[in-house]
Amino acid sequence: MASHAPNLECRMYESRYPEVDMAVMIQVKNIADMGAYVSLLEYNNIEGMILFSELSRRRIRSVSSLIKVGRIEPVMVLRVDKEKGYIDLSKRRVSEEDIQACEERYNKSKLVHSIMRHVAETLGIDLEELYVSIGWPLYRKYGHAFEAFKIIVTDPDTVLDSLTREIKEVGPNGQEVTKVVPAVTEEVKDALVKNIRRRMTPQPLKIRADIEMKCFQLDGVLHIKDAMRKAEAAGNDDCPVKIKLVAPPLYVLTTQTLDKEQGLAVLNKAIAACSEAIEKQKGKLVMKEAPRAVSERDDKLLAEHMLQLNRANEEVSGDEDSEEEEDTGMGEVDVENAGSGIME
Repeated sequence: MASHAPNLECRMYESRYPEVDMAVMIQVKNIADMGAYVSLLEYNNIEGMILFSELSRRRIRSVSSLIKVGRIEPVMVLRVDKEKGYIDLSKRRVSEEDIQACEERYNKSKLVHSIMRHVAETLGIDLEELYVSIGWPLYRKYGHAFEAFKIIVTDPDTVLDSLTREIKEVGPNGQEVTKVVPAVTEEVKDALVKNIRRRMTPQPLKIRADIEMKCFQLDGVLHIKDAMRKAEAAGNDDCPVKIKLVAPPLYVLTTQTLDKEQGLAVLNKAIAACSEAIEKQKGKLVMKEAPRAVSERDDKLLAEHMLQLNRANEEVSGDEDSEEEEDTGMGEVDVENAGSGIME
């Protein structure tokens, strides 16, 4: 173990500064007279600035609605002055595609960084040293170290044993000799592989869709139950489908799968079967939220939402909370507002 505490601060990529016209992930630090000061999260939190004129394509009525301290989002790099360390950024020039690509890259880089940081901390090595010998060479070779880490889950030797580094030694005649040695010691390799396997073994994805279903026929409840059974029957062993009542008329369909596309297809099939069954009985099915992958946080919010509805039903006699139910279809909107409290 190193005698000093290792330095665990380091940028994620080999370049110290981003390229112009590249989208980068920032966190807003404070709002000044001319613009907002931000940290570039992928570049060890170096400072950048978004001028107010670069916030929006439209006329700005209120700065606070466009930029909030603490928010993390992608922006476009306009200018980089490496001498002075100034970085000018733009929020209005970043396109939808840029945002999506930047978010995907950042999520991968953040996972790689978290694994690398944990290994460096455990072994008492400076994080930058680990990046120089392992991280950045893998970025160069695989386009992104995340892709290399995915292979390491099942085949660590192929990826790690090919990495080398040069060291200078003084030879027997006093001359300096450059030797090529493996970049990864057994100790580092074990720690890295163990962490990668723990964090990157594929987890089943949860896919969810929200629907409203109504049937005002005499046996409406039975027809709805029958339609629910038809929906569940559309599932298979790889993607079992479950359908649950949230609060009439809102129902949630879920499946778990390692294959996102298959999960989406199965849920769409389940909704079609459900819709066909209920329409035969003169009922109606409306899609409120199309099938999509959801996180544990969404699950937690749904569970809390159902709990609140149950409590409201217990406290209030039938009719009075019908307004509350009208709202239940707005899954995403509620998730955004309710979510900020949970994440803290």
